[in-house]
Amino acid sequence: MNIKKLSLYNFKNHSEKVFEFSPQINCFVGNNGAGKTNILDALHYLSVGKSFLGNTDFNNIKKGEDFFTINAEIQNEENEDIIKISQPKDTKKIIKKNDKTYERLADHIGYLPSVMISPYDSNLISDSGESRRKFLDSMISQTDSEYLFGLMQYQKTVQQRNALLKYFAKNRTWDKDSLEIYDDPITKLGTLIFEKRKNFVEKLNPIVQNFYEIISGGKEAVSVVYDSHLLYDYFINLLQENVDRDRMLTYTSKGIHKDDLLFEMDSVLLKKTGSQGQQKSFLISLKLAQMSLVKELTHKTPILLLDDIFDKLDDTRVAQLIKLVNQENFGQIFITDTHRERTENVVKKINEESIIFEI
Repeated sequence: MNIKKLSLYNFKNHSEKVFEFSPQINCFVGNNGAGKTNILDALHYLSVGKSFLGNTDFNNIKKGEDFFTINAEIQNEENEDIIKISQPKDTKKIIKKNDKTYERLADHIGYLPSVMISPYDSNLISDSGESRRKFLDSMISQTDSEYLFGLMQYQKTVQQRNALLKYFAKNRTWDKDSLEIYDDPITKLGTLIFEKRKNFVEKLNPIVQNFYEIISGGKEAVSVVYDSHLLYDYFINLLQENVDRDRMLTYTSKGIHKDDLLFEMDSVLLKKTGSQGQQKSFLISLKLAQMSLVKELTHKTPILLLDDIFDKLDDTRVAQLIKLVNQENFGQIFITDTHRERTENVVKKINEESIIFEI
């Protein structure tokens, strides 16, 4: 799959922009603040229906305007689709495929898989488990609709259980039977999600290791380890054994909503021992492994979004990365950079069909 044409209207700092893309490499060059990353964010919207920067949809409407619209022509194996995303100031976001509105965002996710490599990736190593858990959920959701729907139901059910615990505390009352109504759905949904996460990480880990070896040339051994309460006990036991603790805390303290991914080097957490270069190489290996596995599981080639990659790696490593991606037939690539000459020197050597846009 590849994006043939992109049109932006009132999206962030872009009043109106139209791009016709190469099916290979596309580069956006310009000064800081010109809106290069905003274009990648629009492409990310086409994939998962939201900003990768964490902005609310309303905040992405250009100042002083009443809406934003993202339109795209997407070529797939069989035909051409039109995707349109619009966000009015006073109503909910609308996503259409060929003029048919999706009833749920979840129905669109997985249509156009994507992988983003950006300066914000370092947060995956330094932040809490929540960011890594969201990253894992995002990866699997693009490959497995059953997972996405199960996750949404699980999160909703846990919220309801937590609301009841808070109600009990606020009103100084307690009804264990009412709380146990949630045990069965939470257990079934949580166990399904646990198994899918475990299986996905087992497939992901050796691919990460392979790419790390290629990119870094290092002899250190890296790994992605799935950590979950359910590795040590059945979910129903966790709920029943921690009911008094949950009553005191007023939230569900055990479960797959506390899962984490451990990034390790030589069996020690990467954030404790890995150099800056090793951490960067690991993160790129992780994202390339994500691309490879998504492609394998969906039989679709994800688009690759590379934001400010030249500022994070030296030119040689960037060239090595892009060449590797090109050789792996990962598909369409979008790159941002502040230096046109630097970008041209790298990408034109790799693929003559590349297009460079001045922003």
